[in-house]
Amino acid sequence: PTDPSLFHEMLGALKIDFRGFTFIDLGSGKGRVLLITADYPFRRIVGVELLTELHGVALENLRHYKSNSQKCFDVETICGDARTFTFPAEPTVLYLFNPLKEEGLSQVIVNLERSLRDQPRPLYLLYHNPLLEHVLANRGFRKLSGTSRYCVYGNDSALKG
Repeated sequence: PTDPSLFHEMLGALKIDFRGFTFIDLGSGKGRVLLITADYPFRRIVGVELLTELHGVALENLRHYKSNSQKCFDVETICGDARTFTFPAEPTVLYLFNPLKEEGLSQVIVNLERSLRDQPRPLYLLYHNPLLEHVLANRGFRKLSGTSRYCVYGNDSALKG
């Protein structure tokens, strides 16, 4: 699972107004990151999980979540395949914690590039434990910062804003 302090560090690397962005977690599991992210004022938060068992746990976790620090209340989880996920045409912060093997991640990136080409918008990509970082090489993303534990990327529309 995602370490909350490291996750806060990753989000802190973004110098953006979260209120203008949708947060998407591909491979959202039981929803821990969705709940942590709810403490930030994102426009909305979406988790995508392939495994029905984990998706069911995430639904329960979202249903029972109560926090005085919660700033985003539009939080949902979708049971579906990240490789075929249709990205919303909204400014996005995309979170990946190695949810897929190389071929699957390549499919996600191709779909994401197509979506951004068809409907240009700012996108930041937070890649936790970037074992397959080479999949992002020579794509439409520029590495903005990172450590051995994570990388932060942005597309041209994000960098102009």
